[in-house]
Amino acid sequence: MSLAKSVLLLSVLAASSGNALAQKKPAATRPAQAQADSGDAETEMFRPFIYNGPPVATPRLSDGKPDLSGFWQGAREKGVPGGNHGKDQPGFILPLSEKGKRAMIYSQNHTPDPEAVCINGGIPRHNSSGLPFEILQTTDRFSTLYHYTTHRSAAVGPKRNLPPKDQVTKTYFGTNVAYWDGDTLVIETTGLRDSSFEKIWLDENGNPTSDQTTVVERWSRPDYHHLQLEETVTDLKYYRAPFKFTRKWNYGGDGRGVGEYSCNENNVEREHIGPGAGVIGPDGGRGFGYNTPLPKTPPGPDAYDL
Repeated sequence: MSLAKSVLLLSVLAASSGNALAQKKPAATRPAQAQADSGDAETEMFRPFIYNGPPVATPRLSDGKPDLSGFWQGAREKGVPGGNHGKDQPGFILPLSEKGKRAMIYSQNHTPDPEAVCINGGIPRHNSSGLPFEILQTTDRFSTLYHYTTHRSAAVGPKRNLPPKDQVTKTYFGTNVAYWDGDTLVIETTGLRDSSFEKIWLDENGNPTSDQTTVVERWSRPDYHHLQLEETVTDLKYYRAPFKFTRKWNYGGDGRGVGEYSCNENNVEREHIGPGAGVIGPDGGRGFGYNTPLPKTPPGPDAYDL
């Protein structure tokens, strides 16, 4: 993604402060939906819808389980950097092991952002992305559609064990099992690629992920207009201990979904894409184009005026 486009998308996301709109299934309490201004299709995808009415009940599937389907826009958290799985950690830094620190240094100095050259972000990276995404769900399938013309799918069934890591093919989205725990959909994933010798990052901060990583996602929809995730990542190869990541999204309104996106590895900017995720800017997020990096001793979350 070009710098100009990244700045545009981040500025629109940062402006998001409200909840999204409108129930997609007929109901007596269906809220009214605001009309969006017409404009560029991609910019329009990031325009938030604001719902100020009373809470609307969580929609449910024919089997009574919550229906997580919809178009979801990330809720920006004040005072924390976007795209960083360490946002809930002290100093926004994940508990890297010594091997993990070396892998992190390698990714920052030798590996261009994989998504910049059209490589799948995979899991868990897509869960911290600032881009909207779409969920399509039935009683036995759960699918997520991402703006980078990629998707993943999980078969929903009884709780069962993941296959041994040495018996699965390593991929960007891994091998998963999905099952319900009450009204929470749990997805366990293993069989992921490794940052040390394959083009994959844990998140947009360039944190590493290994072929020993296991990700447990707990998805819930507390009401019609909100989606939330509680995620636990276990990777004792690159991290000293498991760590948690939380995220919330707002419903994006009726008739909306991910737009068309064309990614070409022959991108004209490819030769100008350097390694790493860029410097840490004043807002705590990584990227390129900052005039000054974060001070050597970063301030705490309260210091960020977001």
